[in-house]
Amino acid sequence: MEIGVVVHGPDVIDSHMAKDILEILEGYGNITAIMAGTIGKTAVLDAHLENIIDIKKSLKPSLCIEEFFRTKDVVILLNHGKTTENGMLFANIVISRIVSRTVKPLILIERPGMPDGKVVPWNSDSVEFAQVLADRLELEMTGIPELVTPISVEDHGHRIIRNVYGVHPGEKIMINGIIVGFALSGDIQIISENGFITDIKGARVKEHGLEKLHSYGKRIPVDLRTCWVKSGPLRGNSFSVRDKQNKYKYINNLENNAPENKDGIRVAIIDHEAEKTFELVEGADAAVTIGDDTTDIAGDILYRLRIPVIGITDGDLDGFSHMKHIYPGSTIIRVRPGTDDIVGKEIHQQIFNGENSAIFDSLETLRNKIFDMWNKNILYSTDY
Repeated sequence: MEIGVVVHGPDVIDSHMAKDILEILEGYGNITAIMAGTIGKTAVLDAHLENIIDIKKSLKPSLCIEEFFRTKDVVILLNHGKTTENGMLFANIVISRIVSRTVKPLILIERPGMPDGKVVPWNSDSVEFAQVLADRLELEMTGIPELVTPISVEDHGHRIIRNVYGVHPGEKIMINGIIVGFALSGDIQIISENGFITDIKGARVKEHGLEKLHSYGKRIPVDLRTCWVKSGPLRGNSFSVRDKQNKYKYINNLENNAPENKDGIRVAIIDHEAEKTFELVEGADAAVTIGDDTTDIAGDILYRLRIPVIGITDGDLDGFSHMKHIYPGSTIIRVRPGTDDIVGKEIHQQIFNGENSAIFDSLETLRNKIFDMWNKNILYSTDY
């Protein structure tokens, strides 16, 4: 039997349950596992599972399922939500985005190892194998759920209201990976007018996040009916990063497949797209990261890939709860408040010519060029 496993998020990795479940599944057939989610990929690296769980692709969980439907006999979605209810809500969102849930057996394993964990068969063909897994994992198996509309949207034409469920006070609210607010209650409503978010009821709005979401002066609208909305921390604290002296097994594609740059080094630029870090740094020797959160997240990822960064920050950090590491040889530059996006845009256009990467003589050459061109905006820098 060919089994496709879609692993979502870092928590099921950090709890060690993903490894255990994959070992159990090996007894039933050939396993192909893929991680959906950037922070989950860092957890895979930390758990030494990069040779077992594919972290090279960047697909939404629904697209991973669709891909496995074409090649596997059974597909398993492995998740660990904040609660079982949150996990079921997530599964509903994912499964509502696939063409049909009846193509192949489809099973959700939610919060394995927890007292409220569940095994959920999503179609009739899944029931028999789901029961086998529930017995092995000592989890309750549910009946086949009715697929409910997981996204609650009030459509008033030019005015859209999206109700967000499963939010806890104090959590961050993210739209398409960008933090746009902080929950003050569990009753959250996001409101947009003509595609532009005007208010988030039940939350403290982060205006700078909304500017990023709408691409600043480009004023790109967002469809609240289809965009991804997430709340909570990116990663819990129950994990440990490998010792600094212990090199990661994962070798970035640059070391295996990238052509030699005899005349210098290839540097990628990550401009408010931390969720695309793995893809953007393919074939790169270093990276420039724009924004506090981007530098925090991407720098943490690139530490694992042994890639130094030049980070452009202005102190507007949202305080993610995961541990931050910066690879030796990196420089974090603090610019004047509110100018990291401006400086970053100019670096992207003037130094990288609008491209995602460029060749430089050395990282020191690039660093000096940035200091020379934007010295008036730089307050200080920190070398690692």
